Amino acid sequence: MYCQLKIQRQSRTWLPVVISLVVTLLMSCGERTISERPATFLRVTGHDIVNEDGEKVFLRGVGLGNWLLPEGYMWHFGEKGDRPRKIEKLILEMTDVEYSARFWQRFRRNFIREADIRKIRELGFNSVRPALNARVFMTEDDSARIIMENFQYLDSLVTWCKKYGVYIILDMHGAPGGQTGQNIDDGPNDLPELFMDKKFEERLIKLWLEIVRRYKDEPIIAGYDLLNEPLPERTGAAEKYGHLVEPLYKKLTTRIRQIDSRHVIFLEGINWSNDWSIFSETFDDNLVYQFHYYCWNRPDELNSINQYIKYREKLNAPIWVGETGEKNLPVYWATTQLFEKNNIGWSFWPWKKLDRTNGLCSINRPKDWELIANYSKGGPKPSKNEAIRVLDEFLGNILFENCRFTTEVYNSLFRQIPGRVAAVNYGHDGYMNSYFVNDTLFRSEYYRKQEPVKIESVENISDWNSIQNIVLNEGEWTAYQIRSCKPDYYKCIIKINSDSEKSKITLIINDFEKVQEITGVGWQEIQMNDIKFREGKNRFQVQALTGTVRIEYFNFSKTQEN
Repeated sequence: MYCQLKIQRQSRTWLPVVISLVVTLLMSCGERTISERPATFLRVTGHDIVNEDGEKVFLRGVGLGNWLLPEGYMWHFGEKGDRPRKIEKLILEMTDVEYSARFWQRFRRNFIREADIRKIRELGFNSVRPALNARVFMTEDDSARIIMENFQYLDSLVTWCKKYGVYIILDMHGAPGGQTGQNIDDGPNDLPELFMDKKFEERLIKLWLEIVRRYKDEPIIAGYDLLNEPLPERTGAAEKYGHLVEPLYKKLTTRIRQIDSRHVIFLEGINWSNDWSIFSETFDDNLVYQFHYYCWNRPDELNSINQYIKYREKLNAPIWVGETGEKNLPVYWATTQLFEKNNIGWSFWPWKKLDRTNGLCSINRPKDWELIANYSKGGPKPSKNEAIRVLDEFLGNILFENCRFTTEVYNSLFRQIPGRVAAVNYGHDGYMNSYFVNDTLFRSEYYRKQEPVKIESVENISDWNSIQNIVLNEGEWTAYQIRSCKPDYYKCIIKINSDSEKSKITLIINDFEKVQEITGVGWQEIQMNDIKFREGKNRFQVQALTGTVRIEYFNFSKTQEN
């Protein structure tokens, strides 16, 4: 989980698509509608992904992790339950063979259903990236038999995604033998055995070719993500085996193209997808290069993406963020804004996990879940009846209709109000467009370290959050792009600190300007009422007129329209 062959133009295949729902988008903005036009095959042209009409398709999606490859941290499990095979072992130990088999059938049927895909599309996402575990589709014994019956889950996903116009990027998250030597690939021995034993490479090719044969005529499949996050650096695996990755990609691509000339192929770098030094050439005309973006530094820091933009020029191919997330609201706002400013699509990780407030879809924690979680951490084993009771409740709770949707996360990803806008998240359009400062040679010590707006970090309040603010001297300003789903009036609470008894700021919202006096020193919240936002994008600017001010956030909530 950490933090692309020239297509011969063929006649368009208009597959029948049934749109059974006319969606009124209550949470997302007007551009996010469900198209009645069937999806067409995607292809690469320059730095863009386009459909068969040559129209740009900007992939915004969610990762379907924890479904076909459960990850222990999403279950609040410890080391004894950090990967699928260990989770399976735990459930078997707590119950019995019959119940365990039923549990996994129900889990896979319930975790992702049509309701999930319908909601994903209603929200304005146009793609999903299901994480695949090779072990679900191929046995681990010497026969390496393809498990045909388990393709029912992907077949259903294809059906739902065709219905709602949601593209699928098939992600080989856990390859035969394991490609990372970490828990995320479900490897049995904590070794990247895919690169250590040729039999596992042969099995990976076999599995990919089965997938390709099955879905080569499905345009709703955007493409094939050949290998997730291979070879971490910290274990020495990247240094030892990194030179083998691009040749493997070339071999896989050659074999795939013998069957399928139309689908995009997604390639990830080594070291959690982010080291692209392994890429020597664009060896195919339909490649997309992928990195993963997690801002886990404390205090919060917005990582640079300049290296990937430089590689895009060198490789002359689109780049895409296959995973981002697992942090907090200010970082979500900043990252998707940064990506979209630089023409980089993205996929939020993951869609659904247990009892978390920093994701989109939170599974309600079953009563007595600690009995299960503690056992994964070396605690006492619950009784069989207790375990079955708790696990049965869990299987009901994972249904989308029984989950909690986190509107604040969604609004941050799409940079819309109501909600809180962190003052550090001014735009990415540069000097005199997104900010003005008196000293352009200065560089911030925190958060946006390549830019001259001064940012202070006050404290870390948890592993996920820190408090940061901007500092504006007299005459300096920052500007923000904020989306409103409809014309509406808002009140704005500003958390601000002035260095003098009387300071003044001015706020400009589109064509409206208001001067606000700040009385008193120290941190305080001031309120401005009846700020009118138009539908779609709005420009919001704050400027220090007199004195020096520090601003932590702007909190927008709706007021009654005048």
